[in-house]
Amino acid sequence: MSIPAIPQRLTAPAPGWTVRADVVVVGSGIAGLTLALRSAALDPGAKVLVVTKDVLSSGSTRWAQGGIAAVLDPRDTPEEHLSDTLVAGVGLCDEEAVRTLVTEGPDALRGLIAMGARFDTDASGALQLTREGGHRRDRIVHAGGDATGAEVQRALVQAVRESGIEVIEHALVLDLLKDAEGRTAGVTLHVMGEGERDGVGAVTAGAVVLATGGMGQVYSATTNPLVSTGDGVALALRAGAVVRDLEFVQFHPTVLWLGEHSTGQQPLISEAVRGEGAVLVDADGTRFMRDVHELADLAPRDVVAKAIMRRMRATGADHVYLDARHFGEEKWRTRFPTIHAVCLEHGIDPVTQLIPVAPAAHYASGGVRADLRGRTSVPGLYACGEVACTGVHGANRLASNSLLEGLVFAGRIAADIHEARTVLAGSAGSAGSAGSAGSAGSAGSAGSATRPVEDEPAASGSVVGESVTGGPVADDRPTGLIDPRARSRIQGHMSRGASVLRGQESLGEVARALLNLRWTPVVVEPCTESWETTNLLTVASALVAAAREREETRGSHWREDFPERNDDRWLGHLDITLTAEGLAMTYAPHGQRASALPPQVENDLIEAGLDPRAVTAVLEAAAAEDLQEGGDVTSVATIPADQTATADVVARADGVVAGLAVAEGAFSHLSQGRLVTERRVKDGERVAVGDVLMTVTGPTRDLLTAERTALNLLTHLSGIATLTGRWVRAVEGTGARIRDSRKTLPGLRALEKYAVRCGGGTNHRMSLSDAALIKDNHVVASGGVAEAFRAVRDAFPGLPIEVEVDRIDQIEPVLAEGAEEILLDNFTVEELARAVRLVDGRARLESSGGLTLQVARAVAETGVDYLAVGALTHSAPALDIALDLRGN
Repeated sequence: MSIPAIPQRLTAPAPGWTVRADVVVVGSGIAGLTLALRSAALDPGAKVLVVTKDVLSSGSTRWAQGGIAAVLDPRDTPEEHLSDTLVAGVGLCDEEAVRTLVTEGPDALRGLIAMGARFDTDASGALQLTREGGHRRDRIVHAGGDATGAEVQRALVQAVRESGIEVIEHALVLDLLKDAEGRTAGVTLHVMGEGERDGVGAVTAGAVVLATGGMGQVYSATTNPLVSTGDGVALALRAGAVVRDLEFVQFHPTVLWLGEHSTGQQPLISEAVRGEGAVLVDADGTRFMRDVHELADLAPRDVVAKAIMRRMRATGADHVYLDARHFGEEKWRTRFPTIHAVCLEHGIDPVTQLIPVAPAAHYASGGVRADLRGRTSVPGLYACGEVACTGVHGANRLASNSLLEGLVFAGRIAADIHEARTVLAGSAGSAGSAGSAGSAGSAGSAGSATRPVEDEPAASGSVVGESVTGGPVADDRPTGLIDPRARSRIQGHMSRGASVLRGQESLGEVARALLNLRWTPVVVEPCTESWETTNLLTVASALVAAAREREETRGSHWREDFPERNDDRWLGHLDITLTAEGLAMTYAPHGQRASALPPQVENDLIEAGLDPRAVTAVLEAAAAEDLQEGGDVTSVATIPADQTATADVVARADGVVAGLAVAEGAFSHLSQGRLVTERRVKDGERVAVGDVLMTVTGPTRDLLTAERTALNLLTHLSGIATLTGRWVRAVEGTGARIRDSRKTLPGLRALEKYAVRCGGGTNHRMSLSDAALIKDNHVVASGGVAEAFRAVRDAFPGLPIEVEVDRIDQIEPVLAEGAEEILLDNFTVEELARAVRLVDGRARLESSGGLTLQVARAVAETGVDYLAVGALTHSAPALDIALDLRGN
């Protein structure tokens, strides 16, 4: 029996109708609706379309009980919120993402309030703040006591209804549409007989935002609603996107226990109940959290869930209890009315009885890998909210950070799409042509056209029509479906072997079971049930693969056979993609930013002190300027699509080469990996006329399309390295060093300073915050050099302080204050010599201003330590380098 591969495309009828939009938002929770509203506000003329699987008010947001975490108390700080989040994330949070969350969060919350959300206040009208597990401050706002999500959903739904944003309800999104260049071109979807449209259709758009929520239904018992079947993660995998950290599924420690055979969505007992003073006890009434963690019952969720499971195992019980009887009836009815009602509905009176609880699947900390603007590895595809892995949560989500993440990153995605559309509008002029929205790893960064288009029938012969210049094209990847009867078996296997307690044996059993479930003896008909089951199996397979690979216990991933955290081996992320051969996994060390560049190029850049993601951003900007909607029309018109060639990158002048890895990245990035490069020299080497620096092989169209971007960067950086080398040779043997300044091109500073290093020079400060540099205007504003020096030292103790002087008599006062480096501006050679004698080694000296190669050696021989040459980066002539296509 041949086991079929995980489908790369869902089997579905051809679309019977097509809608065009500028932005498609898939999902109607806090992330999706906030994003839709923000996008509509930024681009009033754009068509924003929301697609939701149920009604607009459904989804996970309305089930959120606890609240939204934000720094609103004057005694609280973003740094403390940052610290609490990093601790909960157990070493895998992206600190930049968390800092974005905690600093932008308060304003995002205020925006939600301005939109109409009403949160609980005290008698003075101030927001009531409470605390939840993992937080060391009261920073949780709530609504209706324990109905925060319901109030947030109400306010957002009302705002969307009043905005005129178009909504398609009861629509399950199936697959992503792409254009000929691999950029996002829309989605296919199935309207489940309840909306204005029916059956399978398509929405074409240059920007698609996944805000589909979680994947809790992959387990038998979960707090997630029935719609949370991992549709967004599965769609992203089929589209070729990278998903990250799927093994980190948070199990909420206190879910109402309804019996060992209870399945489906289970009632949640909010962490806020413990935040208000409830405690966990076992059947004997013993509090067991006090000996587990310093925060006891308010420890992070993974700690509490593990402690509960250990207690259950030790006592042979299938649940523990939450004791909040001391609240009294009034507090239960006013602070937690929803939970109180749910408990009563199930025959438990929390005023007089213990509440039986046990962990259940709750929140996915991993998901579709996204950057700080929500961009995934597929151009034009964004992810926001629980479906995304922004790095905010690490290995374990801190309580009440999830709604905040949806708010903050929805705004950032809307801004990114708006900026892309603005670039497009400026470049297209009155033509109003369309393009693809920008994305991490994207070759384009423009939004689609704003012209409203009525519904139209789908074109025949392909998914929604075929286009050479950016429209959707036919998708010939293999399709498939899983028998919907496998759904309960998937959930059962996952709950038994891949939930809170995991081990190699149990995970292996689950993996084998999931593999067998791909095969079915009957023909599976396309329908909502089979599509959802296929999504569940796709997500479950990826989750189990990652859980088997990570042989340690960290955060919400608990391996019984590897009970300890292992930073030496596992301080990193597991990235998964879906290929025709199956799931492919790579390990990315923590802190290594995703860049969509070949691994060897990434490693070379990192070794050179460069951030691969920053380099990717430069390449994206260059591609956006070059390609726009139509792409390289000359190459498309003159070169057959299947033609391949080999080309040499050749030096046309003598010089020092720099930026080979950047050029290689450009060739790979702009060709979507179709071009293969081979470097013949190394950065920093001197080359002569005719030397081959690199050989590039692949599709001829891609070669010529990427040529300009690759050469622009390579010639510019090599020009800087070459000029730096001339200065270095001019002062050779004197002891003085050549260094640069901040006179760089925006976005290219790191690269240009790297080129200076390739030429033998050294770098001055990278930014205004690396060191203080007191210049003449600072002196004037402060009333003197000494006064300026003291002001900086008092404000930033320990920070390096450099002082620029333009007269000899300013040197002694600065030395008296303790200056370690003095910049001598526009001094003559004779004045420099006097200054060196005066300082006599008490501080380092730099000469700047008016320097030329002709006087460089004389200046260096005065004894100064550095010659600062701004011309190295702001006016170095490019080194002549060309791309020569080899003849057939």
